[in-house]
Amino acid sequence: MPRTPLWTAIAATLRSEIAGGHYPPGAKLPTEAELSARFGVNRHTVRHALAALSEGGLIHARRGAGVFVAAKPLDYAIGRRVRYHQALAAAGHLADREILRLETRHADARECALLALPMGAEVHVYEGISLADGAPLALSRSVFPAARFPDLCAALTATGSVTQALAAEGLADYTRASTRITAKLATATQAAALRIKEGAPILRTEAINVDPSGAPIEFGQTWFAGDRVTLTVSPDAAVT
Repeated sequence: MPRTPLWTAIAATLRSEIAGGHYPPGAKLPTEAELSARFGVNRHTVRHALAALSEGGLIHARRGAGVFVAAKPLDYAIGRRVRYHQALAAAGHLADREILRLETRHADARECALLALPMGAEVHVYEGISLADGAPLALSRSVFPAARFPDLCAALTATGSVTQALAAEGLADYTRASTRITAKLATATQAAALRIKEGAPILRTEAINVDPSGAPIEFGQTWFAGDRVTLTVSPDAAVT
């Protein structure tokens, strides 16, 4: 009779213990060295077992921190005043954001149309990774009219917050005019950034934010890890 590979047995044991609540959502698993000692195998075998659990979406690794049990999907409300840090704080999570790209360039045709800009106008482009409790939740790209917010890049660098940066540029309030939600499959680069498997399901939102007079001030695109978030549309939201 063929023998069951050791890594398969280890994965099954850990899967059963996670299901039984030994390691609840968000809990850190023992280190590779500890698991190696427990099961009497080398680290390569342990890594193989952990890779199988990761591919199944049961665990995820955080660079420099260890391996953690995947948390239950986070409820993220989409409404007229969507504020990332406030939304996560209200749900009891720690929010953070890493800047990946910040530049000023000429807008393309679609950006000009969505932001009501003349052809050839310049825009600020802000790309980043949104984190929840240290784990990547989403990739985002926001485009702003540069003429209206000339010092926005400096403000974003200083604050790391779109809301605070816009306030520093004189815009105290803005609301969401529309949101379009589409299901996609993660590309290789998106998967690497979000620490998910290439081809895993992601949710893309495209939104237009406007100032109190109704003038568009931001075109935003966000790619959420599909198994880490539940998007909830609030009654006051405008969704298309």
